[in-house]
This record gives sequence, C-alpha cells and structure tokens, in this order.
Amino acid sequence: MKNTDTYLDLETAFTLLDTPEDVKDFLIDLCTPAELRALSERWHVAQILDASEKSYREIQAETGVSTTTIGRVARFLREEPHGGYRAVLDKPALKEKDKT
Repeated sequence: MKNTDTYLDLETAFTLLDTPEDVKDFLIDLCTPAELRALSERWHVAQILDASEKSYREIQAETGVSTTTIGRVARFLREEPHGGYRAVLDKPALKEKDKT
C-alpha cells in the first residue's frame, strides 16, 4: 500500500495510543461496526492459524469466516513480506496472555 500523508498520519495515530482502552475507543470512532467485525475476524483467524493445524474448513465452521478470507489471512501470515500479523503474534505480552 502506498504511504500517502493520510496513511502515515493513521499509522502515527496508532502509535500514540497508550492502552487497550484507547485503541478500542479509537477503533470504535474510526470504523463502522462491520469494519470492526471484519478486522476482529481476521485477527481471530490469524491466531487460530498460528496456534493450530486446523484446515480452512474447520476454521470456517468454528468462526463463520469465509475460506477466501481465511486463505488471505494465511497468505499474509505466512508468505507476504509485511509481517504485520507475525510482529504482534510474536510479542511476549501476547504469548503470556495466551497461557492464562
């Protein structure tokens, strides 16, 4: 994605948020309920793909997310160079949360 000034402004805005509550409030203001649902679903799928060897069909049955979206998340998680999902999935704080 091309980094326009507005895109860079959005990236910077996320880095200024201090707490999960701040992130939640910002996302609620920024996104429609459908957009938030889509983002949440993609993140949930990324976590499932990272933690298990479930098939796309099993993930679809568990989450209701389309296999097309699951495939896209899997591609970005495993093949694309951006590494956004991986950067968060590998954070020690997230790994500790998953253990509780």
